[in-house]
Amino acid sequence: MNKIVFAFLCLMILSKSAISQSVASPDGNLSLRFELKDSVPYYYLDFKGKPIILKSKLGLKVANGDSFLKGFGIKDYNTSAFKEDWNPVMGETKTINNHYNQLRVILAQPSLQREIAITFRLYDYGLGFRYEFPEQANLNYFVIKEEETQFALAGNHKAWWIPGDYDTQEYNYTTSSISEVAALWPKSYDGNASQTPVKNAIQTPVMMKSAGGIYLNIAEAALIGYPAMHLAVNSKTNMLKTHLTPDAQGMKGYIQTPFNTPWRTIAVTESAENMLTVGPHLLLNLNEPTKYATTDWIKPVKYIGVWWEMIMGKSSWAYADLDNVHLGETDYSKLTPNGKHAANTEYVKKHIDFAAKHGFDAVLVEGWNEGWEDWFGKSKEFVFDFVTPYPDFDVKGLNEYAHSKGVKLIMHHETSASVTNYERWIDTAFKFMDKFGYNAVKTGYVGNIIPRGEHHYSQWMIDHYLRVVKKAAEHKILINSHESVRPTGLSRTYPNWIAAEAARGTEYEAFGGNNPEHTTILPFTRLMGGPMDYTPGIFQTKMDYYFPGDHRFVKTTLVKQLALYVTMYSPLQMAADIIDNYDRFPDAFQFIKDVAVDWDDTKVLKAEPGDYILIARKAKGKDEWFVGGITDENERTLPIDFNFLEPNASYVATIYEDGKDADYINNPQRYKIYKKIVSSKTKLNQKLARSGGVAISIKKATKEDLKRIKK
Repeated sequence: MNKIVFAFLCLMILSKSAISQSVASPDGNLSLRFELKDSVPYYYLDFKGKPIILKSKLGLKVANGDSFLKGFGIKDYNTSAFKEDWNPVMGETKTINNHYNQLRVILAQPSLQREIAITFRLYDYGLGFRYEFPEQANLNYFVIKEEETQFALAGNHKAWWIPGDYDTQEYNYTTSSISEVAALWPKSYDGNASQTPVKNAIQTPVMMKSAGGIYLNIAEAALIGYPAMHLAVNSKTNMLKTHLTPDAQGMKGYIQTPFNTPWRTIAVTESAENMLTVGPHLLLNLNEPTKYATTDWIKPVKYIGVWWEMIMGKSSWAYADLDNVHLGETDYSKLTPNGKHAANTEYVKKHIDFAAKHGFDAVLVEGWNEGWEDWFGKSKEFVFDFVTPYPDFDVKGLNEYAHSKGVKLIMHHETSASVTNYERWIDTAFKFMDKFGYNAVKTGYVGNIIPRGEHHYSQWMIDHYLRVVKKAAEHKILINSHESVRPTGLSRTYPNWIAAEAARGTEYEAFGGNNPEHTTILPFTRLMGGPMDYTPGIFQTKMDYYFPGDHRFVKTTLVKQLALYVTMYSPLQMAADIIDNYDRFPDAFQFIKDVAVDWDDTKVLKAEPGDYILIARKAKGKDEWFVGGITDENERTLPIDFNFLEPNASYVATIYEDGKDADYINNPQRYKIYKKIVSSKTKLNQKLARSGGVAISIKKATKEDLKRIKK
């Protein structure tokens, strides 16, 4: 390039770099300012004139060349606005409003003759921003060593957090100020099948509350082709900084332009109730519309399963008692069964009959396929083939029987974290599902990832999860992923990714317990990015019912388990207990049978992270409402205002409440059910036991109802 022309270009770019750029949210309450100082990019975020994020650096370190940290000038910038309403395939509301103002800044590094862009989208309830790398002559391939995005908090906020970990989110939450994270971090986690804790880092989404009562949530949206983000915490300065999940070489991301990073998101609201309402919308709106031409094959699912009894140790996934199996060589027909294998034909038929009788869509069966005797902890590459059933499991006969009853079976693909093996078998496995009429699969990734050195949240695995979802869509199969990366709103783009676990679920009630506050925090953290397969519905909470002297128990009342179907959103909901227990409590079980799993409207009536949640939801396509309320380890009274109902109309409310002296430790199964005529003017003060709840189903009242039921 001519030196005079190049010098002029540098002068022109750097002259614009002295100008900061700003954009406000549509309602004007949030404002974003971007600036360059000494050629380094920074951003600031204010809410109603008060700082939310102080001066925070932007940029990325590159391992194989010059980094994107300094030497920038503003080449160009533009602002725009966007507004639309869109309808999720399944969701908490029928329609979501997507309205933002955008600032896009194009930054040039003149000495390197390359450029990047940073796009900021400001909503009334939060900010999303990302780095964009256009295809250009001097920027084709590069390797990210670390992302240097900062979040300089404007205070020492209260936070609900779990420790950073490259391989699991299955931890109880710690509640503390940001300044206490470093001191509390060493005791913030317990054991897991695969874990790589990141010292003094926390995971996203992280929920925070300022001293002034402002609620903040930092997360990421549209995680595609990039490692998952953690937040390194400087407890002395209240500074959070991105920390990406590495691969075996310690590198973070292998990039080919053009490429956009995931969105970094900051939700800001003045109430916890509003955070639960709009926080998930921020992540969904920052994802692309669905990639599928048709979505009529994607339906919500309510299911039961052969699962909980294995989790608590009553029965077994394995057919025989062995510790050395060679798949394809071991002849299971010649082995002596252990007598505890639950996935057998007759027992599964019993579940199919139960599902058909009570209106459930499907039955999950775990432990149906050969290999469970020798599946975990061996770093074994060839564990399962996903198509060969045990001798006592009649695949063809069971599917025919299920279909004759109007029920479907849900396939289970546990990979034992041998992901290379799963990718080799996935075409065969999905064709097998096509053949026998399975249209949903629960995938699992328990253990240390193979390829060895990869992590559950490294770039290679992020690509894998999406490969599975896209491949499943070719077969019109729904994916429920366990031990996978947390959702980041991708259910908008790929709605057959119907749910994920990606947090500490009900199974831990048998492993060591979830704190009573756990489910009052998850909707503010993990569920910001998408539905969770939490697997509620445990009625028999004390394990000594099965094993005398066993002191394990589920830290909840029976009624709280009912309420979770409303407070823990998912279009995939399991009645997780052993089905015999539902026969013991048929009146309480009625709520699980009645409650919807897909919604037209959601009203968050009362909420505070770590303390309580009270939500009302309107069933999809029906004039029926369901209310769920839960509390932590403290008993409390929650006011319920029924003003969400249609004015001048009468409804029958069936109320399921904790009974007299109910308590999650001593009397978890005490409950009361009664009916009451309610209207939009009704108010109710509802008592909840310790780790208790309330569940209410609401339907339009008939003339007969008005005569026989009291107001």
